[in-house]
Amino acid sequence: MQVKRPTMADIARRAGVSKVAVSYALNGQPGVSETTRAAIKAIAEELGWRPNSAARALTGGRAQAVGLVVRRPARTLGVEPFFMEFISGVETVLAEHAYALMLQMAGDQEQEVEVCRRWWGERRVDGVFLMDLQTEDERVGAVRDIGLPAVAIGPPEVAGGLPAVWSDDGESIHEIVRYLAALGHQRIARVAGPSGLAHTAVRDAALAEACREAGIPGATVVHTDYTGDAGARAARALLISPERPTAIVFDNDIMAVAALSVAQELSLSIPADVSVVAWDESPLTQVVRPTLSAVTRDIAAYGARSATALLALIDGDDVDSIRDGYAHFVPRGSTAPPPAPR
Repeated sequence: MQVKRPTMADIARRAGVSKVAVSYALNGQPGVSETTRAAIKAIAEELGWRPNSAARALTGGRAQAVGLVVRRPARTLGVEPFFMEFISGVETVLAEHAYALMLQMAGDQEQEVEVCRRWWGERRVDGVFLMDLQTEDERVGAVRDIGLPAVAIGPPEVAGGLPAVWSDDGESIHEIVRYLAALGHQRIARVAGPSGLAHTAVRDAALAEACREAGIPGATVVHTDYTGDAGARAARALLISPERPTAIVFDNDIMAVAALSVAQELSLSIPADVSVVAWDESPLTQVVRPTLSAVTRDIAAYGARSATALLALIDGDDVDSIRDGYAHFVPRGSTAPPPAPR
């Protein structure tokens, strides 16, 4: 048996007032006394009435939802902790404000722009997060053109004037290189994410600069799609090369863990033969053996700050970019001085 959802008409009948009065009371509008407003709200609570977000949107109200389109392979979300931790932080803020999160996967930037336009045109969302900013990002101009409130998660220099929530990835790279150089490493490689991502470009430039400052010859950089398979292939190619690096920095934890298996396959010892560093500490980096040296930050707090900024923007506040510090390097069992020259 289907239970009928309570409506404003039901509340009006119980309260002995008009539906207009109920609408005024529940939407915080003038036109009813405070006593009547309180009585109407009590009856609505008793009946279990909840606002119809679709109807509210059609009448010019808010959708009470924000959107996030992720342009990565769907399988990445299941194994890479960053997204789930970021979303958990977002949800803590949204729940406090009775907001929902709409999540959708997209194959490319054009598809993501189309999703944002559809959501906004259908009044499904009040704002969106733009993640994985590109060095040339058409989403930025698109959301500004249609007036869709948006917060960019990434470097402000590519956010096109949108409020950006960002972490100083360049400083993290400098800290890693300084540590490896202090251990005596002179051959460093990095297995990175896609080259078109803005934060990848920041890390690429910082690595080159940090190596120059440390007097280390130019580091080798291999760009991948962040998956474990790609990380394993990149690690294998580096470890069988004539100039095998003595330290490899991976741009996520999944690729770093995959490299442990590749080293075992090649009868190499970590860290005696090669040191390994993972980007973004996770439970995974601490349960493998050896435990992985990693950069660490509070990703859930990063998500919460992003959600707070977006809701403020939706409310019409002036929102500035937020610098979230940087991920600090934590040495563990996977880094040590390089092997002695043969």
